[in-house]
Amino acid sequence: MAGTVCALSVVALATGSYWLLLVLAYGFIARVLTGPSLSPLGRLATSVVAPRLGPPKLVPGPPKRFAQAIGAVLTSVGAIFALAGHDHTVAGALLGAMIAASALESIFGLCIGCRLFSGLMRAGLIQQSVCAECADLALGGRQG
Repeated sequence: MAGTVCALSVVALATGSYWLLLVLAYGFIARVLTGPSLSPLGRLATSVVAPRLGPPKLVPGPPKRFAQAIGAVLTSVGAIFALAGHDHTVAGALLGAMIAASALESIFGLCIGCRLFSGLMRAGLIQQSVCAECADLALGGRQG
């Protein structure tokens, strides 16, 4: 799914089709609230793309939801600036951040939001009880 987010973000930035931020924002918000069930991109990723890429790489839900919430904020704010405020500079910068983060995840499997979640847990800003599976990250466990 990160590859699709990256591609849509590149298209939006390259063509000035900032309405695509609404598509991305909806997908992120739907995944935060319900998981992939109401997100067209989430359903495509889990039902079509992922099965073709091999065995699933399961990661704890809370860090992924946290990362998706960051995506929801970035794309929603970008859409507001581009479509309501006609400020394409801010929208472009936010799309650049989306491109960088989604490219890192799709190419290298590095989820920036998940890493931030892990760091916030280590700092004690997120209780370890929020994600018991994540607690081993402090002990060197791997997270997507």
